[in-house]
Amino acid sequence: MSPSPPPPAAAPDSPAGRRVIVGPFNRVEGDLEVRLTVAQGMVAAAEVNATMFRGFESMLVGRHPMDALTIVPRICGICSVSQSIAAARALADAAGIAPPPNGQRMHNLMIACENLADHLTHFYLFFMPDFARACYAHRPWHAEARKRYAALAEPEPGARSVAATAARARWFELMGLMGGRWPHTGSLVPSGSTRAVTASERLRLWAKLREMRGFLESHTFGAPLETVAALSDATALLAWADGDARRAQSDLALWLEIAQDLTLERLGRGAKQLMSYGAFAAPSGFGFSSGLFDLATQAVTPIPLSAITEDARSAWFDSATGPLHPSVGSTVPAPDKPGAYTWNKAPRLDGQVLEVGALARQAVDGHPLARALLQDGPATVFSRVVARLLETARILPLMERWVGALELGAPFAKPLPTFGRAHGVGLAEAARGALGHWLSIEDGRISHYQIIAPTSWNFSPRDSQGSPGALESALVGTPVDERASDDAHVAVQHVVRSFDPCMVCTVH
Repeated sequence: MSPSPPPPAAAPDSPAGRRVIVGPFNRVEGDLEVRLTVAQGMVAAAEVNATMFRGFESMLVGRHPMDALTIVPRICGICSVSQSIAAARALADAAGIAPPPNGQRMHNLMIACENLADHLTHFYLFFMPDFARACYAHRPWHAEARKRYAALAEPEPGARSVAATAARARWFELMGLMGGRWPHTGSLVPSGSTRAVTASERLRLWAKLREMRGFLESHTFGAPLETVAALSDATALLAWADGDARRAQSDLALWLEIAQDLTLERLGRGAKQLMSYGAFAAPSGFGFSSGLFDLATQAVTPIPLSAITEDARSAWFDSATGPLHPSVGSTVPAPDKPGAYTWNKAPRLDGQVLEVGALARQAVDGHPLARALLQDGPATVFSRVVARLLETARILPLMERWVGALELGAPFAKPLPTFGRAHGVGLAEAARGALGHWLSIEDGRISHYQIIAPTSWNFSPRDSQGSPGALESALVGTPVDERASDDAHVAVQHVVRSFDPCMVCTVH
């Protein structure tokens, strides 16, 4: 494995502005660095640097196809089930099989469990602690924000953050019931789930769902999930959240007060197209639809999967062949390549920059609130966080439906397939967005494997045309307080964290 290039020193000031390096963002994993050009108190340009190389795609070549189910979950300890699901679907596609209904429900339940936990973690542990910072001490909501969301490392951590951490730990007992353990469960296979749920275990699943519903309705929302999911536009959302009593109970309502005060609806404008592969697959369709949402037309169209490419021009990988479809893509490190600045390639759809994530899923699915938030322009810090919480309110009722539909005594998996020569594609929606695995099998062994993770889309570098990725574009215009010290880049961190980075998946 080629070593990562050393972190660059801060570049000298240029006529375009002052150069600033922000990072690492160690509240997530500590391996993200953002280089900014600052002029007149705002970001004029940005370069997003994924600082590691890990080489999972290369590790898989030459192995038995089923080994992928053991290896790819180790890409990440946050979204290991998402990686397992994508790998299982790629293998199922290669073998020409599909799970039985119970197996499909278990796949959906497990990825939904993980996605909901990721949304909870993002809001309480990654995103909200920034509003407890001292730079906001003059704001009317700061004392309450600090009381609720101060980082867990603080002498007095936020009470809601502590409660959310405990709720998350209890929530993951679901994964033990369904898959034996988390992370890196071994029960997910191309033909379903190797662990059948018993009658007593289903009762325990119901209990865990009720417990999480109680936490969300008493703390996160301060209202029934169905009430939140029924909100149709920003006016209805803000009217629902108005009032001291609501803000005293609801973390969403308090955050909406903060967002309005800081005008976060103007910060971090993203790409002009949003994509979802479709979440929670079923024989009759998806729990959340698949498609490409265009802001200009407000229309959803099918995704031309053959038009996906990865452009390595700005990445420390060989790019002599130009942008390639992942079915034929390569992962050849070139750590001394001139002009490169990241270990992340630049995924594009027909040459276009996309944004993926919860807002993309909800907009593609046609939820009226998500669509309303995008009527006046691209995604922002405000709309990304609202969509993530909206999705949380919609996921748990889906899980209740799937648990109720489990047919005890019916098969949860079919016999495992054999592999000779085949190609497969596995698409899934992780919490952070569209995840794809592309593989080829020759003589019963993996001959090719490529992965495009959600953060690869959102945190991509400039491509061969010089077009910046979604986050790089979203950072332009972000204010930077040059008089401050530790909090000089708090607005930059709001933008970055609104995308919820998972860099270890990006540099797989």
